[in-house]
Amino acid sequence: MGFISSKSMNENIKNQQEFMVMNSRLQLERQLLMQNQMQERQVAMQIAWSREILKYLGAFFGLAAVGLTTGVIKKKKNPGLFLPMVPLSFILAYQYDMDYGSLLQRMKGEAENILDTVCTMLKMPKGPLTF
Repeated sequence: MGFISSKSMNENIKNQQEFMVMNSRLQLERQLLMQNQMQERQVAMQIAWSREILKYLGAFFGLAAVGLTTGVIKKKKNPGLFLPMVPLSFILAYQYDMDYGSLLQRMKGEAENILDTVCTMLKMPKGPLTF
């Protein structure tokens, strides 16, 4: 009698353990999915914020170009007034490349290259933190 009931009890415990393992795997998969979705949303928000900055920077660049060009035309002797357009154009080009160009893809590719080839540079001094 005791042998039969302990055998069915062992099967129940084994089934329960399998269910718990399956349940914990499912929960971990869901957590990873949710974490990936949150990360994608954060990146999307950063890109949207960057594109908004580009609009303001483009407007500033346009006004500065018109104003500085007008100043150079009025004062024909001093074309040095147009000199601030050079760094402003680099800033605008960088921001545009980041928002609508391929800068993000190039950065991702370089990050993957670093992770694959130069992973020793990523290690913390004196090893990882331990508790």
